[in-house]
Amino acid sequence: MGLPPSIFNDVIGPVMRGPSSSHCAAAVRIGRLAHDLLAGRIKRLRLEFDAAGSLAHTHAEQGSDIGLFAGLLGWEADDERLADAAEELARRGIATEIRIGSFGDPHPNTYRLTLEGEGEHHEMIALSTGGGMVEVTAIDGISLSLRGDRHVTLLAADRGFSPADLPAGLPARAEVLPHSGEAGILIEMRTPEPAPETALRELSRLSGVRWVRPLRPVLPVLTRPEIRVPFLSCTEMLAWNRNRDLDLARLAAVYESARSGLSGDEILRRMQRLAAILARAIGQGIAGTEHPDRILPAQAPAFGAALSRGGLIETGALNRMLLYAAALMEVKSAFGTIVAAPTAGSCGAVPAAVHGLVDTLELGPEAAAEGLLAAGLVGVFIAARATFAAELGGCLAECGAASAMAAAALVTLSRGEATRATAAASMALQNVLGLVCDPVANRVEVPCLGRNVLAVANALACANLALAGFDPVIPLDEAIAAMADVGRRLPPELRCTGAGGLSLTPTAQAIARRLAAARKA
Repeated sequence: MGLPPSIFNDVIGPVMRGPSSSHCAAAVRIGRLAHDLLAGRIKRLRLEFDAAGSLAHTHAEQGSDIGLFAGLLGWEADDERLADAAEELARRGIATEIRIGSFGDPHPNTYRLTLEGEGEHHEMIALSTGGGMVEVTAIDGISLSLRGDRHVTLLAADRGFSPADLPAGLPARAEVLPHSGEAGILIEMRTPEPAPETALRELSRLSGVRWVRPLRPVLPVLTRPEIRVPFLSCTEMLAWNRNRDLDLARLAAVYESARSGLSGDEILRRMQRLAAILARAIGQGIAGTEHPDRILPAQAPAFGAALSRGGLIETGALNRMLLYAAALMEVKSAFGTIVAAPTAGSCGAVPAAVHGLVDTLELGPEAAAEGLLAAGLVGVFIAARATFAAELGGCLAECGAASAMAAAALVTLSRGEATRATAAASMALQNVLGLVCDPVANRVEVPCLGRNVLAVANALACANLALAGFDPVIPLDEAIAAMADVGRRLPPELRCTGAGGLSLTPTAQAIARRLAAARKA
């Protein structure tokens, strides 16, 4: 199953700008790793996508290009200059080329980078694996696995060089992993702290060493050796909690503390900071946003005005949640700062549900953090056994997962026990099996905003059913397994390629032509 997911790495985050976490935020992280591989001295980039993958169809509209460019400049995923990254590369004289070809890449979100710097040439293959998570799978033809969750020093050497040739204790407390290929030897050294410059210089002077390069982490929670978590499924969690009677938010803190090494207080503080970012984004969306490359102008302000004057059907907290979901999605589409939860394409559902209920009941910022933690733990169970990438599992993997997470958060905020929170999550997930990803004009806008609204409404309904004692029949772990299976069975045309569903309607095609013409003008 691999490394246990982290709530802050895999589920609630990253803090970012742009339309898609899989395409934009992940590309920033890949670009930052490439930036470090060349020590920031890049002169030329060739970026290639497989014609059969998702990125070949969506890379421009969903921010893969500008995300990668921003990362190559050393920027973060929430940098306010993100939309101008291409212009900044050109200003610095860095040449870029994008190609579509037939490479037989098995993963639909595969980046092939050819990088040239000052006397250096490197090739990198990297994957966007969902929700902003990444994996570098090859450098210069040598297979490895870098996920940006550790301090890493790479050492390239001629054949015949071995880890035994490294000086003892250099760098200190290093976990050494050798990789070999036709190009020679690539030694990966993982350390808890950055390797000091003195160690890097000494390594570079060793006989047979061609280059040495430190790669900084790109994830907020670093991986420690020998991680042990108390549970990694809903079934295990409920058994562990049988005589403890903790709610889902406190169980999430227990899990994340074991996964990250952070204290419970620090976990709550981190989540409060994310909740504050989301609260600001909601306010920005309600006030109204603008962006030239968008299908529609802001619609959240009109919904807010209708809600204020009593012009909507009364639904209690739901209307506030719907407003918040629309506001967040429109901020995202306007390149404002949001928190992917679990993705940018589904960034409206969980925060809207949590903040909507918190604001309605005047519960306060700590409650918002607790709701996000509860949602995050359900997200951990999903990340461990399924995916958050629409390219692999359709919108079920994004808005479907978000709806389940939101349902659990609402039950937790309503003082429901963990069994009822996970029952709500299971019912919510069961209701949206088969949800496809078919964005109009490849923008994460239509029907994405509506799908976030659907996710919120579904979450609230299932939360109330669970609080009333309804039986989900299918346990959450089994619903997640069904989600993964259904997602795999969806045809590629319905998994974020713009080749099926609403994407092919005459109106959608006309919108795509109009926006393409506007981009060229």
